[in-house]
Amino acid sequence: MGYPKDVNAPMEGVVRPSWRPLVVETEGDPPTLNQAAYEVCTIRALRDQLRCREIWVVGSRRYRNPEEDLPQDFEEKRTAYYEELGIPLDAKAYLASIKAEMTQGLKALDDGMLTNPGVRILPKRKGWIEVSPFEALPDPENLALLKEEIVRRWPMTSLLDVLKEADHRLRFTRFFRSPTPRERMDPGTLRRRLLLGLYGIGTNAGLTRITFGGSGESFRDLLYVRRRYVSMEAMRQAIVEVANATLAVRLPHVWGEATTTCASDSKQFGAWDQNLLTEWHMRYGGRGVMVYWHVEKKSVCIYSQFKRVSSSEAASMIEGVLRHCTDMDVGRHFVDSHGQSVVAFAFCRLLGFELMPRFKAIGAQKLYRPEAGQTYPNLALVMASRAIDWELIEQQLDTMVKHAVAMKRGMADAESLLRRFTRGNIQHPAYKALTELGKAIKTIFLCRYLASEDLRREVNEGLNVVESWNAANDLILFGRKGELATNRREDQEMGLLCLHLIQASLVYINTIMIQEVLEDPGLLGRMAPRDLAALSPLLTAHVTPFVRFDLDLETRLPLKLAISSA
Repeated sequence: MGYPKDVNAPMEGVVRPSWRPLVVETEGDPPTLNQAAYEVCTIRALRDQLRCREIWVVGSRRYRNPEEDLPQDFEEKRTAYYEELGIPLDAKAYLASIKAEMTQGLKALDDGMLTNPGVRILPKRKGWIEVSPFEALPDPENLALLKEEIVRRWPMTSLLDVLKEADHRLRFTRFFRSPTPRERMDPGTLRRRLLLGLYGIGTNAGLTRITFGGSGESFRDLLYVRRRYVSMEAMRQAIVEVANATLAVRLPHVWGEATTTCASDSKQFGAWDQNLLTEWHMRYGGRGVMVYWHVEKKSVCIYSQFKRVSSSEAASMIEGVLRHCTDMDVGRHFVDSHGQSVVAFAFCRLLGFELMPRFKAIGAQKLYRPEAGQTYPNLALVMASRAIDWELIEQQLDTMVKHAVAMKRGMADAESLLRRFTRGNIQHPAYKALTELGKAIKTIFLCRYLASEDLRREVNEGLNVVESWNAANDLILFGRKGELATNRREDQEMGLLCLHLIQASLVYINTIMIQEVLEDPGLLGRMAPRDLAALSPLLTAHVTPFVRFDLDLETRLPLKLAISSA
């Protein structure tokens, strides 16, 4: 069915050129259009504009006017906002420092290319970067002795006892409070039921299995405690308490000095498909929900968050760095290819931390010139044809700072703000400026990444820590084959927060166990630098999740430092 002849339906920005033969039945002024095909194009255009928030919905939170996400007092507090981000008010001076950093990095990489054994630039595909695989480092010689000693001292340690021991030392159960002032339940009984409930939810065993597994508690009592006392806020507070305690208890001569490096990646968990949040993931395969983990260099997970399959990993990365609430100060952040973009590079620089990705398509990357006319003969094949447009960045710096401040202060989540800067909104001047700044920062990183094998190893090792964290998930989330058996998003998120708490408790207790074993001067003296560098508290050989759930609050794990806040 076609539109009436007197209706002049707009074509520009609605019908793509490839769709025009399907939409236009008869050319003319106006043309005769196929109504069904034109309406499909209209819906697609509306979807694209909603995604990048060029069109907004009054009264909606997710699709509201994007200007409402930004600080409304920017003109009055412009100086304070710039100081908060550590950016000088003089835009020219700020960009000159970035330009100088680019120039220095490109020159250093160009000068070292002829003697760089791990990187070559090939003429294929009009310029291709080839990075040689790493040579294998020697295996740690003495870590096996350490692991054997831990298994000997604490064989078949119950994961439930690990959670209980962490609570004995930190009393994170104090964060789980009743929403009403009156509480008549005995504190010991409440604590016991809380630990059993958190364990049942976090391992996916469920409260029913805890009830019939020798716990001595009824399902009704456990469910009551779960509904009355366990909240998202309390879970976050408990996780932060355990993470901070792990960072504080570390001995520098064992773990090294505190670092500011962190890595993040996502993991898919299976879930029932009768749920609006459950999606099919093409990369991971199968149906499920996604959790994005932020794990520091020595296996402390500082933040976890639910994300949709279709949402940006770059947005999740920024959100975790800004919202983790632990004592760790993130200065450098490792991600894989899916956690980075040129816009993410720009925002990370504005927010004061360095984005350090491992590129899957490293060969296709391009470097940009700070100024037109600059030549780098050994990099010529991979240099982009044009220079960075610094003038555009200078013009839009206020707008970029507005968005960075909104992210940092939580005026809107990172995904909502980044959604505005996508390829579908390429005409937006701030998007163009962000891509220019992002290309400059990405070029600086690539120069360092290609010039230093040590840096490439560091990024790779950081991401391997996240992979180890994901592998340990499978041991702890043993119930129902790791599939989340609920259709409620709140219950799914609660289950994965409980998993996070149990795993963080395992890392905390393992840290204490390792340090107690290494109190032996003989064993510590045998630990070579390579052994200490590879040391991880994410050990599971001595742990079993398959036990009776007869929780005795009076018994403790046999550790020397029996610290208790009880």
